[in-house]
Amino acid sequence: MAPDLIDLAAEAYVYGYPLVFNMSQLRRFQERGMGSVKPAPANHFSHATGLAGPQDSFVSINNDTLYSFAGLDLSVGPITLHVPDTLGRYYVVQFIDAWTNNFAYVGRRATGTAEGTFLVVPPDWSGPAPAGTTVIHAPTRVVTLVGRVACNGPEDLPAVREVQNGLTLTQVDPDARPVGLPVPEPDVLSELRFWERLRVAMLAFAPAPADREYQEKFVPLGLLDPETPYRDPAPEQEKALVQGLHDGKDRIEQLTRHGNVPKVNGWMLGLHLFDYNNDYFEVGVLRDPQWRIAKQSTAHAERALAARAGLWGNHAYEAVYAQIFEDSDGEPLTGQRSYTLRFEQPPPVNAFWSITMYDLPDYYLVDNPIDRYSIGDRTRGLRPAADGSLTIVLQPDQPEDRTDRANWLPAPPGPFRPILRAYQPRLSLLTGDYRLPPIRRR
Repeated sequence: MAPDLIDLAAEAYVYGYPLVFNMSQLRRFQERGMGSVKPAPANHFSHATGLAGPQDSFVSINNDTLYSFAGLDLSVGPITLHVPDTLGRYYVVQFIDAWTNNFAYVGRRATGTAEGTFLVVPPDWSGPAPAGTTVIHAPTRVVTLVGRVACNGPEDLPAVREVQNGLTLTQVDPDARPVGLPVPEPDVLSELRFWERLRVAMLAFAPAPADREYQEKFVPLGLLDPETPYRDPAPEQEKALVQGLHDGKDRIEQLTRHGNVPKVNGWMLGLHLFDYNNDYFEVGVLRDPQWRIAKQSTAHAERALAARAGLWGNHAYEAVYAQIFEDSDGEPLTGQRSYTLRFEQPPPVNAFWSITMYDLPDYYLVDNPIDRYSIGDRTRGLRPAADGSLTIVLQPDQPEDRTDRANWLPAPPGPFRPILRAYQPRLSLLTGDYRLPPIRRR
């Protein structure tokens, strides 16, 4: 096999994985739904009816908010988004293009909590917008909307649903029919299906300006061919594509566990994990250089890492995501041991914070006897110490001590990875002046 071609295929896999995975998850939502979020056709919202649990097999799904998903297909032309007055309640509607760029935000941080109207328009659109309407220019024809509305437990569900019902989408041209998601040729070799899915998606969705010339290097792989080359490829090319796919997967897994994210007491804060968007800055997205990854190759790697570990995650200025795989001794976290996490001071936020438990290697929520999948500043019955500190216990079995039981976050019996989320983080968390404490073995 030609080493250069294998290396090129591995590079292409890292580059294209977010696009392929994004399309697969959007198709999954539209056809089968996601847990309690029922399927919905293009240009329609579907709302979760309850907080996420183990039945929701989605990478690193949160347990703090109720989700509202919509897949926009702007082949129909502009679409109007209406948001209700949430009376100060935290919510966000995140706009994600086909390549997983976060290019706009509507919500408490970005636009406030008053009622509002926004016109989402396709690439290269020009025209008048109704008075009082904010125009949002989409980089690609297909857009994922991820809405999150803060929920303070089961008793808060009716109020959250009222907010969800106020989130509406309306086609300006009600008679237009969407083109739909790109469809790969069905009769390609099974081991080359990823490459076919990537090829048709790359044809359907233009890359960011900085990547237009870069994509030309993938011509030898057939990714820019107008017709599929993966039915009967040359043996050497087939071998290189198969090996390159495996090597590309390994690169992403290594990034997920080690990456370029600095560690603080074992925590990988990922403050810049979603900063790979250098081209599209609509409402709510900050242009400041500190929130942009300048180096192209680094941006591609970070985008792949973000898709693998937390697809559809927010920029850190909207929500900080900190993940951890190891204890204070550098040993992998496992349900074979018991741990504590002691906060002298809670994470500094303007909204709220939580820690959610996930299994490995899937990053799914873990079934447990008390139906507790996250713990944080809104968890009822927590028992802080007399000095105001809070010690969280992480282990599979229910603790015997009453305080430990109140502050218990159940873990799976095998390896696990918690994520700390801080919504509307304060500056001290973003600058590193506030340091998350380590997880210690008991």
